Amino acid sequence: MRPRIVYVHGCGPKPRAALLAEQWDRALFGHDANGVSHLAYWAPLLHPEPLPDRLPDPLEGRPGAVAEAEAEEGAETPAPPLLEDPARFVARMSAETEAARVRAGAQGGAGSRTEVEGGAGSRTEAGSGKEAAGGLLEGWLRDMAYLAEALALAEEPRPGPGEEPLPRALPLPRPARTALFRLLVRHVFEDTHAYFFGGAGPAVRQVVADALDAAEAARDAEGGGPLVVVGHSLGSVVAYEVLAERGRPVDLFVTLGSPLGVTEVQDLLAAPPAVPPGTALWLNASDARDLVALDHTLRPDYAPRGRVTDLLVANGSASHHGAAEYLANPLVREPVRRVFSRIA
Repeated sequence: MRPRIVYVHGCGPKPRAALLAEQWDRALFGHDANGVSHLAYWAPLLHPEPLPDRLPDPLEGRPGAVAEAEAEEGAETPAPPLLEDPARFVARMSAETEAARVRAGAQGGAGSRTEVEGGAGSRTEAGSGKEAAGGLLEGWLRDMAYLAEALALAEEPRPGPGEEPLPRALPLPRPARTALFRLLVRHVFEDTHAYFFGGAGPAVRQVVADALDAAEAARDAEGGGPLVVVGHSLGSVVAYEVLAERGRPVDLFVTLGSPLGVTEVQDLLAAPPAVPPGTALWLNASDARDLVALDHTLRPDYAPRGRVTDLLVANGSASHHGAAEYLANPLVREPVRRVFSRIA
């Protein structure tokens, strides 16, 4: 009898699957999980090329990775000013994402989806323009962009008054922080847009369902054991929708840096917010500075409330959204380990 854990990663291009699973194992357990972890690796559906092994995931908040990623992008398209006004950034992001959706639809690709998922499990026909697609997420995009601006200003290095020394580890200067935060906002918005409006949703959910099937089959073949599901960022939304639809028994559902508390995201879920049937406990952890998890409390919205625990934790990555930093936090790590220790 052995426990099983399913990882569902978040937005943006990712390292190859084996390396990403190893990184999550080591962050959570301090070592390789010895075959009990299963990664729902959906990144290739939106980002066909994995990150090179030498390049850290920029969305983990590592400055060097951000600089390399932006330099690579800049070789193809002129980069906007790093200190672009937030309102201009929001308008540009919205227009570019909607244009990409329309182009994909015209080519008969993933963007040709004709209906969107409404709240309360309803399906509503999509109209035209912003109201039909990205407009439903623009409030979230705007809030993320303005919080990014506030964080970049608040965390700008400043000398201490008088003889006080500077902090031992200086934050990035404002332009670099602004670039890092906006890279996060861009990938999260584009991938979330593709998931809800670009037709990618069913395929992404299937990847997660397949990983759950594999974990359950392996667990049952070894005489049973507890099952833990961990979702980060958009991955928490995907994991939630699969669990809500299928009602799979899960001992612990962990969401990290999740946008499931954001009204604009809740309005797009296929069913009303509630703890998924079969989920015994739900642990939701976020950093107060995490741009993606703008609403940090899920408990008021997801009944029964007694099964949900919201935690504010410190995420030390430069973006405050890094998955590895969440997984390594004792308030996240210890509940998972306690579930894993319940072996008959």
